[in-house]
Amino acid sequence: MLSCTLEKHLPAQKKVIHTENAPASVGVYSQAIQVGNVLYLSGQIGLVPETRELAGNDLESQTHQTLQNIEAVLEAAGFTMADIVKAQVFLDDMDDYEAFNEIYVQYFTEEPPARAVVEVSRIPLAAKVEIMAEAVK
Repeated sequence: MLSCTLEKHLPAQKKVIHTENAPASVGVYSQAIQVGNVLYLSGQIGLVPETRELAGNDLESQTHQTLQNIEAVLEAAGFTMADIVKAQVFLDDMDDYEAFNEIYVQYFTEEPPARAVVEVSRIPLAAKVEIMAEAVK
């Protein structure tokens, strides 16, 4: 029989970021990991941190909440939206692309990050949008 122990072994420059101002994970992952001056944010969906319920059933409310959750995680690590260099966006319906962009530009008014947007068949908790990002200071 194989016996093993799980130890939390983090290199000195690796820091786990967690804030109560963004929803706790719905799986086994950290809200973000910082390595040096780079922050890797896990995917965020439009959960309201206090209730852990989706902000609404519509793309607009979920997108605003998702981006607010990202802002909260960034702030906890001492970063801002302007520090995001890459975003990966998952939509449950690519027909929502224009509506998503109308909200997205409100958060990235100048020099938006590099980005990919793809349609996926399912997002956790039946969300309409999920965004993951990388930031550099």
